[in-house]
Amino acid sequence: MALHSDIFWVGRQWAVTGAGIQAVDQRLRGVLDIDVARLWDEALVQSRRAKPGVNAADFDKALTLARERFPQRPDEDPIVAQLAALGVIEAPVVSPVVPAMKLRTEGRLARFLPQWRIRR
Repeated sequence: MALHSDIFWVGRQWAVTGAGIQAVDQRLRGVLDIDVARLWDEALVQSRRAKPGVNAADFDKALTLARERFPQRPDEDPIVAQLAALGVIEAPVVSPVVPAMKLRTEGRLARFLPQWRIRR
């Protein structure tokens, strides 16, 4: 996987990008990359740090810079977070926002789409 276009810091082995922490070595194909949403997952971070061949000092600096750039977001609704912690809510709360309309013509040539006409 190529590095994200937004590059904030590049070290010897790791880079902080718009996608999170990415390995500079592209032969790994994104196996060790950490997404922005999972920067605060300590189990994932420790598993990446424990991999053989990982430069720990460079990884720690990248992790520090990434966590500064992408701070951990608190839950949007503290009441929902408290109910989830108590085990009252099992399913995630669905947002009442109407989904965006999806066009079925994306990526298709216009000459191959069926034509439509309004009959009078």
